[in-house]
Amino acid sequence: MTVANPKEVPEYELNPLELQIRKVDGITKGTYQVAKWNGTKVSVKILDKDSYSDPESINAFKHELILFEKVRHPNVVQFIGAVTQNIPMMIVSEYHPKGDLGSYIQKNGRLSPSKALRFALDIARGMNYLHECKPDPIIHCDLKPKNILLDNGGQLKVAGFGLLRLSKLPTDSDRVTVSGANIDMSNLYIAPEIYKGEAFDRSVDAYSFGLILFEMIEGVQPFNPKSPEEASRIMCLEGKRPPFKSKSRSYPPDLKELIEECWDEKPVVRPTFSEVIVRLDRIVANCSKQGWWKDTFKLPWK
Repeated sequence: MTVANPKEVPEYELNPLELQIRKVDGITKGTYQVAKWNGTKVSVKILDKDSYSDPESINAFKHELILFEKVRHPNVVQFIGAVTQNIPMMIVSEYHPKGDLGSYIQKNGRLSPSKALRFALDIARGMNYLHECKPDPIIHCDLKPKNILLDNGGQLKVAGFGLLRLSKLPTDSDRVTVSGANIDMSNLYIAPEIYKGEAFDRSVDAYSFGLILFEMIEGVQPFNPKSPEEASRIMCLEGKRPPFKSKSRSYPPDLKELIEECWDEKPVVRPTFSEVIVRLDRIVANCSKQGWWKDTFKLPWK
């Protein structure tokens, strides 16, 4: 990605000397590290040193960078810049010390209806933005609580998109397949189409969203305490869905209906995120009108 002409250096290029990198402290993992950039904490993804001789890894890095650079939304993790003219190459994004939604649920258990709805709207707005990107929608394919981060204001931000390279089907411009990547079968939020290696469309993210929403109102992962691998197999190959164990009066009935539509086995049944937002807004309005909960106007991070 190095350019010979200094005038061709991307506008987002950062000086690596301005980045002070330290080892991760549990907020992120893998190739992500916490760093300071001009005194501000940031999150840095470093291209592994063994990847520079692998064209596929370089292309994947470029793909993620291209997607990340063009997105701007309050509910999507913010791109800050990148290092592409020096080694190691890096992608720098905003840092969220509050951690991810998975850790939040693990710590706090089942969320109140108002908090679950507010969080759900944050996720849906971020995902709707990604799906409406032009010229092509950004299909996440790996939407899960660990890829949803909390900022200091208690707002959720979608992260971890652009990690899989997708190939369009020549006969159907709306459907794609995964190219040049191995699917993680232990990801229990993965849609059946991806699990089975079939072509898919943006509805795979609605499926994942349904499972996340279920987890927020139940306080546990689907089919807990089964392993993620076993839960994925049960849902994707046997077509089963986790039972609702919370009392029906503890959450709005329309919410259960929305979850069941999102994780429907037939992609055509799953709502778009623009439809999800309308449905959630309606549920919030109805619950507030009917006095469904006392904490409707409490801030969701308290």
